[in-house]
This record gives sequence, structure tokens and C-alpha cells, in this order.
Amino acid sequence: TEFLLSCAQFLGGESGIWGLAGDSDGIDGTEDAAGAIFAPDTLARAAQAGCLAEPFLRNHDSYSFFKAVGDLVVTGPTLTNVNDIRLLLIA
Repeated sequence: TEFLLSCAQFLGGESGIWGLAGDSDGIDGTEDAAGAIFAPDTLARAAQAGCLAEPFLRNHDSYSFFKAVGDLVVTGPTLTNVNDIRLLLIA
């Protein structure tokens, strides 16, 4: 999710770009989320919730950022650890 938050911050709300990052085993490290998504409006929604990406990145706490915005992907454990997944959609 830190990769994804870095992408979202770099893109700065660029229209037409969405992203997803997740782990196939259903958890990202020790967290209960498989990963997160971002959309062109993620940073704007975060600002409305009083969240700025930079402090979360500095503290390596992207989980709390995406939780506050409602963009965590929670699947529960899949018991299948095949790969980490990173997708960007540019439309």
C-alpha cells in the first residue's frame, strides 16, 4: 500500500488513472487488508477527511491513510501466497 500511496501522491489526482496494489494471500504484511485502491479523487477525498499523503508516507503508515479514505481492499486470508499484485489503469 505504500507503493500505491506514493503513486497517488506523485500523480496528484491526474484524471483517468486508477491503481490497485494487493497481496494474493489476503494480507499486506501484518495488516488485515490485502491492499488498497486509488482513484483520481483519492487525494481530494483524503483532504476532506483531514489526511495528507506525505505524513503517512513519512511514517510508513499507508494502511491508516487508505483506511481513513475507505480505499482498503479487505478480502480476508486466502491461504494462497502466489504474488503481490500491482495494477494501473490509464483510460
